[in-house]
Amino acid sequence: MLDESGHPTNPAPISGSSGDEPLLDTYSRAVTHVAETVGPAVVRIDVRRRVRGREAGGSGSGFVFTPDGLIVTNSHVVSGAAGIGVTLNDGQALQADLIGDDPDTDLAVVRVAGHKLPSVRLGESRSLRVGQLAVAIGNPYGFQCTVTAGVVSALGRSLRSQSGRLMDDVIQTDAALNPGNSGGPLVSSKGEVIGVNTAVILPAQGICFATAIDTAKVTIAQLLRHGRVRRARLGIAGQNIVLPRRLVRHYGLERDGAVQAAAIERGGPASRAGLEQGDVIIGFAGQPIAGFDDLHRLLTEEKLGGSVPVEVLRRGQRLKLQIRPKNPDEKIEHGSVTRGPC
Repeated sequence: MLDESGHPTNPAPISGSSGDEPLLDTYSRAVTHVAETVGPAVVRIDVRRRVRGREAGGSGSGFVFTPDGLIVTNSHVVSGAAGIGVTLNDGQALQADLIGDDPDTDLAVVRVAGHKLPSVRLGESRSLRVGQLAVAIGNPYGFQCTVTAGVVSALGRSLRSQSGRLMDDVIQTDAALNPGNSGGPLVSSKGEVIGVNTAVILPAQGICFATAIDTAKVTIAQLLRHGRVRRARLGIAGQNIVLPRRLVRHYGLERDGAVQAAAIERGGPASRAGLEQGDVIIGFAGQPIAGFDDLHRLLTEEKLGGSVPVEVLRRGQRLKLQIRPKNPDEKIEHGSVTRGPC
């Protein structure tokens, strides 16, 4: 803008610019608070494995969640390890024992001999909102206690675990993660753990994932109780199929997907319930079934010991059977042939 004599005038300050510095200070204080609160409880995990007769090493992250030395990390960090070493934030190196791991949620719990160790507070993930601050702490490429910050990019994502099962309720964040961050905490501005960092999409930038802490709490409780997560099984092998449109219309089905039983475990729950090879499963426990992912989601510990309705299509008929899912450790009366994931 020019004045009356044609000389440029000083531009007026942009409204709100005077608040930038305090705003940045607030942001910095939040990240600093998280780093100072949670950082001391974040550990480096080193593992030794035997691969094709040779010893190989690997590393990841974890965090102490009880003062007596219980640590959460990823299953893929410690699974199959011949030895597990933990380096605390103060540099102390300890040997760890595997309490249990669950490849289906990519979570594990290990323990070190400790007393009054710095530990984290577990928050809640169900109250998260897209856009809120998310801070990741871990050991990417061995750089211990690295802090990165971003936001919660999305909620309720699904991610395929290494076991093949679908993990639900996964948090997406743009807080930078790299190899070595696996198993570290994703933290809110309150200094509470809201997720367990688990995966990145390469070569994408800013697309990282964490197992929601509400899911982790359930898994951790079972690992401490049983050393693994108990899930119900039906004793079938099969495949996902797409139903002909005429069948979907005829039976008034909500979805056009289903699971066709290709093999039945002899003496197993499906066999005892009367399921036959070739049956098409369209419903389980009152919920529509469009594929094995739906079955896996419903086959929880709560289904053990009870009778659950299952709906099938068989040679033009729609049947409802009652099935009692079993514990994977339960013995089969007449032997078994296990060929499927359920």
